[in-house]
Parts: sequence; structure tokens; C-alpha cells
Amino acid sequence: MDAHRTGGPPWLRHWADVEPGKGLPWRSTLLIAVFVLVGTGFAARNQVDRESLDAYARILLLAGPAMLLLRHRHPVPVVFGVAATALAYLAGGYPYGPVFVVVGVACYAAIVHGHRRSAWWALGLLWLGHVLVGHWLYRYLPPAGDGPAPWGQELPVAGFVVAILAASELVRVRREQWAQERAERAEAERRRADEERLRIARELHDVLAHSLSVINVQAGVGLALLDGDPEQARTALTTIKAASKEALGEVRQVLDSLRTPGDAPRTPAPGLDRLPELVEQAAAAGLTVEVTRRGTPAPVPPGTDLAAFRIVQEALTNVVRHSGSRTARVRIDQAPDALELQVDDDGPATGDDAGGSGNGLAGMRERAAALGGTIDAGARPDGGFRVRARLPLRQKETP
Repeated sequence: MDAHRTGGPPWLRHWADVEPGKGLPWRSTLLIAVFVLVGTGFAARNQVDRESLDAYARILLLAGPAMLLLRHRHPVPVVFGVAATALAYLAGGYPYGPVFVVVGVACYAAIVHGHRRSAWWALGLLWLGHVLVGHWLYRYLPPAGDGPAPWGQELPVAGFVVAILAASELVRVRREQWAQERAERAEAERRRADEERLRIARELHDVLAHSLSVINVQAGVGLALLDGDPEQARTALTTIKAASKEALGEVRQVLDSLRTPGDAPRTPAPGLDRLPELVEQAAAAGLTVEVTRRGTPAPVPPGTDLAAFRIVQEALTNVVRHSGSRTARVRIDQAPDALELQVDDDGPATGDDAGGSGNGLAGMRERAAALGGTIDAGARPDGGFRVRARLPLRQKETP
């Protein structure tokens, strides 16, 4: 699995425990304990002036790693406890060695889990205790006859403290960046999924609303003429068959995009080149459509072409369903930077709303807005209804 997607490199997730509560870090803690014991044993050989490693010293050396087992579940008590054992070890006059590694790991865990001040306080108190032991309390602590520590050794100690804090803060910041990136990716994926669901819903609404409107009108014609004019009724049934076949094909195309996301569609999406078919279907439903095109024809981006077709289709469907007019006018103006559409009917409205139920107009506006365009739909003063759309030919950039 990609380390970037799961919060960083595997070794860093293991030591920093990006997902706490998944178990105790036995392996790393055991390695730290072995390293501390063995390393201190080797360091003691060259420090004959320090106290020998007795049972109490070994208990202190093991107490720190033992507490590290809980460094991800309870980082604050652990960092203070480890600092206290390290200070007790130093106060006992035992040899210097890798005991400070345990402190570094505990501070690192506390900082990357968000307890920065606790880690700073623990390190600061340990350093202050080290200064007191080395320059004042040495008179009362083993080994006997020990003198004050040189002030120069405080510089490496301070450098060690700063290095731990800097490394831990760097990891903390990087982890926050990873978390933010994961959240942004998840939000982008949710947004894409929502947009895809909206697109499919619009496509299905436009296809089904138009086709079912034609079928409904022709079914009414067929029923009315079934006995008096069988030939005309046959024509209505033929229109129903053609409209239903086309609707099934377009619905199948939309559903195929769900089954194989990312694949190219098997058939091209409809565009304004299919406007004559739309006019024929409207004529079959008893609506005469006059089409006027102005401007210089030029290639239109596929998304704009599909949106323009669906807007005209929905507008004509609303005329069939909600207007008493049997004539509609479609005007298409193509400019270098935009495509303007206008669909008019003379009314009057036969339902509660000449513009439709609301879903169609909402779908038009969503299509236009997705391209950076606008939709203006409403009743005309003379009683008719007008839909005007402006779609830019330069696709809106997405972040």
C-alpha cells in the first residue's frame, strides 16, 4: 500500500504510531531495552570513576523501556516517568550512556501525538535536574569524592535536547500535512462522486422526461383515433416505439458509465447536431418547432454541446407538457466566446407552471452553472414562456 496515502513511510508509522490503540509496540521497545543495557555496559568500562552497575541501576535502566510500552496510549505520564527514572539514574552516580535514548523516544512519541508542552516540560526538568546534580547536589550524591561537572558539557546536553525537540516537531508537522492531504483527497473524492451522481440524475431526468412526454402524448392520440382512424393510430404507436427505443438506448448508455467508470462511452453523447431529431420527435408530439441559427458555426466543446442539447430538449419537453401552444421557436446564437440559446412558446400555460415541475429547470441551471454559464427562465408578458441560456465556449477550470 502506498505510504503517502496511509500517512507516511512504514518505518515512521511504526515508531510514531500514526494509529494509536492498535497494540503495544513490543518489538521496538525490546530493541531499545537491549540497546540501553548493552550500550550502558560497554560505556561503564571506560568510566571507572562512576558507580558500578548494581541491581538498582539495572532496574532503572529497564524501567524506562518498560514505560515506553505505553508511550502511544499514555504519552504524558510516560514522558515524565521516563525523565524521572533517567534523573534518578544520574543522581545515583552511574555511568553515562544510552539511557538518554529512552528519554528521546518518549519525548518524540509525546510530541507527535500532540502533547508538545508536556515533552518540553519533561526535557526541561530533566536538564535542570542534570545541572543541579552536576553543579550542586554532587556533594551529597555518589560517587564519593566526585567534583563539579564542567560547564562545557552542558552544551552537548542542550544540543541533544534541541535535536530531540526539532526532530519531533518536524515529524509532527509532517503528520499534520499528511492528515490534511488525506482529508482533502477524501473531500475531493466525495465531491466528484456527488457531481457524478448529479450528472447521472440530470441525464436520466432529461432522457426520461422527454421520451415519456412524447410517449404520453402519442398514446393519447392513439387511443383517441384507434377506432376512427386506425392508420393514424398506427403512426402514433410507431412514434411510441421509436421514442421508447431511443430512451432505452440513452438510459443504457448512462448505466454503462456506472458499471465501467472511467471508460469511454460506447456511443457519443448527444449534441446540437441531433437537433433535427429533436424537432421530429416534437412534431410527432404535435409541436411545431422553428429553429434559427445565427453566427459562424464552429466546433463546440463536448460538455457544452451536450448541455445545449439537453437544455433545448428540456425546454421543448416543458412546452409539450405544460403549454397550450403548439408552436415553439428555438434560436441558437454562436459567438466566438459563448453559445446563446433561446426557446419561446406563446402559451398559455395548461398546468400550474408553464416552466415545468421545477426539476427540469433546476437541471438546466445546474448544467449551465457547471460550465460557468447562466439560465434565465420565466413567463413572458404576452402569456408565453421563455428559456434563455448562455454557455461559455471556454470550459471553466476546475481546481
